[in-house]
Amino acid sequence: MSSHPENEPILNYEVGSNERNELEKEIDNQLSQTIEIPCIINGEEIYTNNTVTQVVPHNHKHVLANVHLASQKEIEMACNSAVKAQEAWIDIGLEKRSEIFEKCADLLATSWRMKINASTMLNQSKTVFQAEIDAACELIDFWRFNVFYAKNFHNDLQPLVSPEGMVNTTEIRPLEGFVLAITPFNFTSIAGNLPSAPALVGCTSIWKPSRNSYYSNYMIMKLMMEAGLPPGVINFIPGSGAEITEIALSNPDFAGVHFTGSTAVFQGLWQRIAEALPNLKGYPRIVGETGGKDFIVAHPDCDRQGLLVALLRGAFEYQGQKCSAASRAYIPESVWGDIGNNLVSEVKKIKMGDCKDFTNFMTSVIDKRAFDKITGYIQRAKENENCEIAVGGGSNEETGWFIEPTIIVTKDPKSESMVEEIFGPVLTIYVYDDNKFEETLKLCDESSPYALTGAIFAKSEENIETAYNALRFTAGNFYINDKPTGAVVAQQPFGGARASGTNDKAGGPLNLLRWISPRSVKRTNMEIHDWTYPFMKN
Repeated sequence: MSSHPENEPILNYEVGSNERNELEKEIDNQLSQTIEIPCIINGEEIYTNNTVTQVVPHNHKHVLANVHLASQKEIEMACNSAVKAQEAWIDIGLEKRSEIFEKCADLLATSWRMKINASTMLNQSKTVFQAEIDAACELIDFWRFNVFYAKNFHNDLQPLVSPEGMVNTTEIRPLEGFVLAITPFNFTSIAGNLPSAPALVGCTSIWKPSRNSYYSNYMIMKLMMEAGLPPGVINFIPGSGAEITEIALSNPDFAGVHFTGSTAVFQGLWQRIAEALPNLKGYPRIVGETGGKDFIVAHPDCDRQGLLVALLRGAFEYQGQKCSAASRAYIPESVWGDIGNNLVSEVKKIKMGDCKDFTNFMTSVIDKRAFDKITGYIQRAKENENCEIAVGGGSNEETGWFIEPTIIVTKDPKSESMVEEIFGPVLTIYVYDDNKFEETLKLCDESSPYALTGAIFAKSEENIETAYNALRFTAGNFYINDKPTGAVVAQQPFGGARASGTNDKAGGPLNLLRWISPRSVKRTNMEIHDWTYPFMKN
């Protein structure tokens, strides 16, 4: 196996640094103009004149772009373009495909870094740090490590045995047809990876970006084109998810879906694919990462300050708009007595506002729909006699969709905010009796349909092992004495099970394996002219 890449270093954007000055200039540049975002089909920009605006969530009167939405005509064109492009894309070979995505990574690490980070900060209301680790570093890592994994498949997946007179090999073929990539708003890196990971191994893609991240995702598409991505390999289609899905599934060459989004949408999509099977050439690959109700469980012997930091960062970085965000916590009574007041005091120190102000820890939630959903949970908690708002609970949508970091303390471990995904800056804490650690682990396991991320805080190895075993199926990414967010490509491949998805581990080789359909090849180098077998002879 060849030497693996290194994870992209994270820039700090300190006051007076070159990267900070460059980024601030790029933010101002992007704010000074309103661009037109077309569909991109077979490498061509198509302006449909059926447009929606893309606004800045923390300043929702500011329009970043007019986005041209695809109609049935454009969607069908994109599907046909992807089908026609696949043969040539396969023929250029893995080495050439790898060169293109390695160039993507190099461009993002250098000349495109500030453009992509600025577009993510403005389009998705991320702080500079959240944009840097997502839009730049993680996507650079996806592209570089995906190439590394794919190249090794050609050695690692070959047959172990070839008897004398024959040679056995495995061709690492892609799926036959195109993959529909349905991408989320909250991570620019995931949006870039979902269409490009299948493309690396020889598939072609239809990219349906989230309606809330057209702007930054368009920048990623332009970057890939500059790196030499051939026309038709990835087709960028802003538009209705229902319409794009319907048309894609009606095409016999639909080969799979690469999805990140809500559990309900993914389950509905799975049902639609099953109904479409009789008209498809093959059985599509269905890969999805969906919701989460991610937990932190603390043992009475835990590191109090470490737990406090994990609760604050895990729950409130990027306004809790991470499928991995800490959303529920089970804290022993003695521990809560030690840290409760301090946690509330620290949360009150959190600054919230425009992403241009680098002293802000939080900005706004993504849109009006999210604002209404999250504030609805908070209001119902205020009205619930079993719940108390320990800190936060306020909101304001006049300028941007701002919601205060909020902690709910509940007496009911099955209360609404303790079991349902909220996807916002809301952490619900259940305080349990110190003597009921194992019962609480069982409660954690059974309270939510999700199984994405989770964490245990304890000092004793025995207690850690108890939690490790009791919570085996509650999280696809499990953290010991750390917050349940921040998975790093090639270090903690990401994905969960149960209602959280198919657990195909983006950031590792397992995800890429889903996009290949190997062909076993046997070559016989000896002449076999006698059809009879030895057992037949007297």
